[in-house]
Amino acid sequence: MKKFNRDSEIKHCVIGAGVGVYLSLHCAMLNAHPQSEATGKEPVMLEAIEIEGRATDLIGIASSASQGIVGQPEFKYRPLARVGELVEVVPGALATQHSGTGKANQYFLRGFNLDHGTDFSVSVDGIPMNMPSHAHGQGYLDLNSIIPELVDKVEYGKGPYYAEIGDFSAAGYAKMHTMHKLTDGMLKFTGGEFGYYRTVLANSHKLGDGDLLYGTEVNFYDGVWQQPEDLNKYNGMLRYTIDKDDWGMAVNGKAYHSNWTATNQIPERAIAAGVIGLYGTGDASDGGNSSRYSLSGNFWNRSNSWKNDINVYALYSDLDLYSNFTGYIDQQNGDQIQQREHRVQLGGNAEHTRYDHWFGFEVDNSVGIQVRHDDIMGLGLNRTQARQLLTTVREDDIGETSVGLYIKNETHWLKKFRSITGLRSDFFDFNVDSRTIAANSGNKGAALLSPKLSLIAGPWYDTDFFINMGYGYHSNDARGTTIKIDPVTGDIASSVTPLVWSRGGEVGLRSQSVRGLNTTLAAWWLESNSELVFVGDGGTTEPSGKSERYGVEWTNYYQPNDWLTLDADFAFTAAHFIGVPASENHIPNSVGRVISVGATVDLPSGLFGSLRLRHFGDVPLNETASAWGGDTSIVNLGLGYQKKAYKLEVDLFNLLGSTANDIAYFYGYRLNNEAAGPNDDGSTDGIIKHPVEPRMVRVTASVRF
Repeated sequence: MKKFNRDSEIKHCVIGAGVGVYLSLHCAMLNAHPQSEATGKEPVMLEAIEIEGRATDLIGIASSASQGIVGQPEFKYRPLARVGELVEVVPGALATQHSGTGKANQYFLRGFNLDHGTDFSVSVDGIPMNMPSHAHGQGYLDLNSIIPELVDKVEYGKGPYYAEIGDFSAAGYAKMHTMHKLTDGMLKFTGGEFGYYRTVLANSHKLGDGDLLYGTEVNFYDGVWQQPEDLNKYNGMLRYTIDKDDWGMAVNGKAYHSNWTATNQIPERAIAAGVIGLYGTGDASDGGNSSRYSLSGNFWNRSNSWKNDINVYALYSDLDLYSNFTGYIDQQNGDQIQQREHRVQLGGNAEHTRYDHWFGFEVDNSVGIQVRHDDIMGLGLNRTQARQLLTTVREDDIGETSVGLYIKNETHWLKKFRSITGLRSDFFDFNVDSRTIAANSGNKGAALLSPKLSLIAGPWYDTDFFINMGYGYHSNDARGTTIKIDPVTGDIASSVTPLVWSRGGEVGLRSQSVRGLNTTLAAWWLESNSELVFVGDGGTTEPSGKSERYGVEWTNYYQPNDWLTLDADFAFTAAHFIGVPASENHIPNSVGRVISVGATVDLPSGLFGSLRLRHFGDVPLNETASAWGGDTSIVNLGLGYQKKAYKLEVDLFNLLGSTANDIAYFYGYRLNNEAAGPNDDGSTDGIIKHPVEPRMVRVTASVRF
């Protein structure tokens, strides 16, 4: 690999500054302790680093075995049936769907049913994507506003060990970064079965001292369902970036809108009896529309002894969602609900890092602040029939403000031993104004401290060893912190703890001792004080007790030569409630096994291909484990040919034609005109499921200009 002297490497880092932890860590090591300038010694010779996805050498840089980076070179050939699958580049993460394409995916990681993001934090260009106190559920995480072709890299980490990561990150985090500029313009068109059409246009131009990048996406999809989905999705992005030797800035504007008709999960018993087809619907009027508009700015500057990173953002989002999850317990009107909100979000993050010598030890110190305010207006839950209002369950206006402060110290005690200690403090203020039940209005404040510690030894034989431990948390819905009256029954209701602590640890290793192979192994444990979350479908909260999770993860990324890449990730998890009998301690929808295996071929002739297996299983659906979700295995195949500026791709999803569950639940459901069941409300408990989409072909033609 080509060698650069230290000054050249620092310049390389400054040019790439502001794009995330990997470059920050790498640049910190380069910028720190500039003895050569002071002593007149020869410049330190360091190897140049290229971001190549998981092939990137993080030995001596990463702070845990569960931390990593995935670049565009890895996932540009990966067939993506939906944009939410971007999170699956995080080893062990899973994205499924139980409703329409325009709705946020369901996410699973480390034994958590994250619902739509409660304990998995995602940001895009510094803007947090998780929505607290959301109409559909706490931490709602909708990634549909992302254009995958314009994602430069995804940084990830698992566990509560990182001081700079706050709310919704007990299980892990992902930071997505869009590209600064494009080498060539791109026009891309995809057509496929079931009325799938998608067009992407993107380009960048030199403008003054910087680069102006623009991109747009239009997507239409009828779907595989008996009730056509009729998805209409529109995305746009405009970014201006300046990269100088020691400073830079970016201004980024994005716009997104979609509307769709949804097919939600239906009873397994109805499918078995032939009452509803596998791709049939329980309520043909489900669906919704969603919008998101954002403006953000990122600024950075650096010297040999310090660096600063700042970002500020403002966004508007709204959601109008109609869902019927239980069918016709109300035989006259059905059980459809409407969840809606309008939100303005303002915030920013700032971090200052200094590189010093303390008592002969190399020391990096960081201090940061993160501020966020959400104004949520017309946060409503209504009973509806065919999208027509019947009654209002509750409606609120919410102001929620959070401030996070953290300090982090990295000390190199020995040549092959370093520690990272961190302390994070978070302050929240919840202000709820109930339009329907005055007693549910109120103000609540909360604060907590989260210590972190990582010990890293190595490398020996290109292998690092890690011990990590720390506290994390997730916030609960603001409505749950002030609730006094159940809006459904009128009974007295108990409020919830505003902030819920989690604590965890892991031991692991990262090795590149075998040429071309990047492998990590981690054994981890995580305990949560409470599984309490606000249930947006019911307008109240439900306690589910203290929980414990532990598991083993083994990830492998192997490049035996320039044209072949193999990867295999294995995650095995056990999840249980604490303090209840073993026969009743299973955590519903905790995925116990996730396996992802793939091979990518990129030949000099222009031919390329990708074959991937995605498997998950060992999923209890209730506390007694009397119902299980079954195993799901999906194989996707992508083939293509690229010649100069032209590329043709054929993607075959669900190659083996699986009809397994994309997701399944266990609860009470009643069909229209069905006799009353054994439950008090007339429903019948059973498996309620949503299948994976059948085998389908999509063809993509693209040109670079």
